[in-house]
Amino acid sequence: MTLRVKICGITNLEQGEAIARLGATALGFILVPNSPRYIAPTQLAAIIPSFPATVESIGVFVDTEITKVVQIVAKTGLNAVQLHGQESPNYCQELRQQLSKNLSKNLSKNLSRVEIIKALRIKTQQDLANIADYEAVVDTFLLDAYHPQLLGGTGHTLDWSMLADFTPPHPWFLAGGLNPENISIALRNLKPDGIDLSSGVEISPGNKDLHKVEKLFAQLSALHF
Repeated sequence: MTLRVKICGITNLEQGEAIARLGATALGFILVPNSPRYIAPTQLAAIIPSFPATVESIGVFVDTEITKVVQIVAKTGLNAVQLHGQESPNYCQELRQQLSKNLSKNLSKNLSRVEIIKALRIKTQQDLANIADYEAVVDTFLLDAYHPQLLGGTGHTLDWSMLADFTPPHPWFLAGGLNPENISIALRNLKPDGIDLSSGVEISPGNKDLHKVEKLFAQLSALHF
């Protein structure tokens, strides 16, 4: 299995390029204005063309108006959108339709399809059961730790024991408090299709620690990922 490795909260070109060279398969960009890791769409549009075509660019949105998401995808050339708020299945379905319509009009260059990733904060088994509501309208799931105030980048892990028998119908990312120190334990116990790291490889919000990123990939290499 080829593990997808997404480093999220990229805020500048130089760190993004360095992280791509170290082995990331995807870079995540926070398009939520009140986030300390926010990057403006105009800035994002300027830097995405500099990244290797083999590295996916994923935009993170929280309860954003659908027309705005579509406009940002068209402007920046994002490969995927990650929905990290309370977006309903109906929202996801409408977003898929609008993205497809705009792609058919060639508003997004060099894109044949935009992946829709639904993030869910997992606290109870019922949270896992709610995934079924999204099966028909998204491509990928991302499971993050629950926090009563923060939507992501908390540094907290979720209860991995709840995921022991987790076999969703779509590929999934494991997120929430992952870092170079615990990634080996996580991947020995769980079989996600991808991992998503942000605060676990940072000096401060939006400022990545390249030494930690390098250590992460050394750990993954030792695990033969």
